[in-house]
Amino acid sequence: MNRREALVRLLRLGGLTAAAGGLGVWLSGRSRHPVEEAATVINASRNHAVTADPKLPEMVVVQGLAHGDDPRWLTRRAIEELGGIRRFISRGDVVVIKPNIGWDRTPEQAGNTNPEVVGELVRLCQDAGAKKIVVADVSCNDPRRCFLRSGIAAAAAAEGAEIVLPDERRFHEVDLRGDVLHTWPVLDAFLNADKVINVPVAKHHGLTGVTLGMKNWYGILGGPRHRLHQHIHESLADLAAFMRPTLTVIDGYRVLLRNGPTGGNLEDVALKKTILASTDPVAIDAYAARAWWNLDESQLRYLTLASQRGLGTWQFEKLRTRTVTE
Repeated sequence: MNRREALVRLLRLGGLTAAAGGLGVWLSGRSRHPVEEAATVINASRNHAVTADPKLPEMVVVQGLAHGDDPRWLTRRAIEELGGIRRFISRGDVVVIKPNIGWDRTPEQAGNTNPEVVGELVRLCQDAGAKKIVVADVSCNDPRRCFLRSGIAAAAAAEGAEIVLPDERRFHEVDLRGDVLHTWPVLDAFLNADKVINVPVAKHHGLTGVTLGMKNWYGILGGPRHRLHQHIHESLADLAAFMRPTLTVIDGYRVLLRNGPTGGNLEDVALKKTILASTDPVAIDAYAARAWWNLDESQLRYLTLASQRGLGTWQFEKLRTRTVTE
């Protein structure tokens, strides 16, 4: 068995198949309102990556056995193995955490990122001394319902994060300078960040096969996003070139194996109790896609396009990888 096969086999072993009025007031009191002074001068590229450290792993796989019922522990351990939160977040940073909060779904349905994973990342950033921590996404369903029903609004606010809803006044036109993406409205939270942590949930997707970290960047855009599907792979590579994260954390606690990205049927969900974290946004997507859906770069062309642009590598087996199973 070569290194690639060994890594894939490890990830596949995890888990078993898993068989609003007052809340609106609560959320509106904790979400930041639009401000007229929002930045209007915008640079095209947002590169938030940290300096590589050859002494540290580039990807970490944490699967819960004894601690499998605690998504927070899995998340915390993954960050520790990558070098600790202070490798990524400095005192005074403005940090934006980008979960998938696209759908009006409960955590058990795995349509959105696990709220406990998001809450733990907020807490870690607080411990590192971040000046401000924002949790934001541009939802597909009604944003207020998505933020509430997913549990993410409550988990993030409990740790002191700002919740930013996609009000139309919060978008700015940005020239993304992509091959197919040119001028698009981008949510201002992502334009004013010092550090960005991408936290997708691992899901099947009817068009792209999977939706992981790179596909999660659709949630920074306003406008008619359905038009991007005409050149989906080029669009994903353009977005990855525009928004280069500090860190990617893939929530594989529950994985939506079929009928994504919306989900809804618990029979489509597998309880994997796994968290992946990496400084390489391309490799981590390639790894999850291969291990949980047996898809590779020949089927997910955006991985090849992103690799060709120097955004990472689809050859995940070449990364310094650390696995934790306890």
